[in-house]
Amino acid sequence: MFKYKAGFIGAGNMGGALAQAICKTAQPENVIVSCKTEEEAEKVSKRLSCVCGSVEDVVKNSQFVFLGFKPQNLSEILADLSEKINKKSIVVSMLAGVSLTTLESILGKDRKIIRIMPNTPCTVGKGMMLMCENEAVYDAEIEDFKDMMSCSGEIDEIPENLIDAASAVSGCGPAFVYMFIEALADGGVKCGLPRDKAVKYAAQTLLGSGAMVLETGRHPEELKDAVCSPGGSTIEGVHALENGAFRCSVIDAVEAAFEKTKELGKK
Repeated sequence: MFKYKAGFIGAGNMGGALAQAICKTAQPENVIVSCKTEEEAEKVSKRLSCVCGSVEDVVKNSQFVFLGFKPQNLSEILADLSEKINKKSIVVSMLAGVSLTTLESILGKDRKIIRIMPNTPCTVGKGMMLMCENEAVYDAEIEDFKDMMSCSGEIDEIPENLIDAASAVSGCGPAFVYMFIEALADGGVKCGLPRDKAVKYAAQTLLGSGAMVLETGRHPEELKDAVCSPGGSTIEGVHALENGAFRCSVIDAVEAAFEKTKELGKK
């Protein structure tokens, strides 16, 4: 038996969001966090009503050990911890670009390892989490992990060779979406809307539009065309976006994020 259901080595924006989600499916006292400084760990612990402790406490007493530090620090941190991690624990890596093979080379091929790429909307239960695992992880353990993360949003198992590309969409995508919400709201403000209303209208519009794609199964282009009346206001705005290379810029952003992720994995 483990003392904690989940333990975090690093609980920043993303780690903290996942810890918060787990606190909703497990009691907060079953979650332990350890951060770069004791002050940071205590801050997270107070906010979530979970436990804060040492890295050693996390790796020895947690069923699921989440790696939430920067991928650049992988070798430095894991070299010291590989022998200390409980042999029965399942290591959960959210390190961008770091493959299961790389983790096995440090921790050992017999280690149970799950690789995930979540996104920040996990904080509000609307996240998109990608996952894959090595052969040491049992099906029952995968289901246990999914149950534990059920309050974070959607979880999709994906072949590891696709996870970096998928992460460039769902992991980095929220930043691009927030920029679009801000720009859409700025447009409303320019046209005379109060800022608070412009932001609300823009955010709700993206929320509803995303739901339309997911719930109707219709292609985004078809849904776009349904809004564009001949000679109307919407098609005029679409034309302005096309003039600004809107779609090309978004594709470039995803590709740039993908290439950077691959680069991080090589360090």
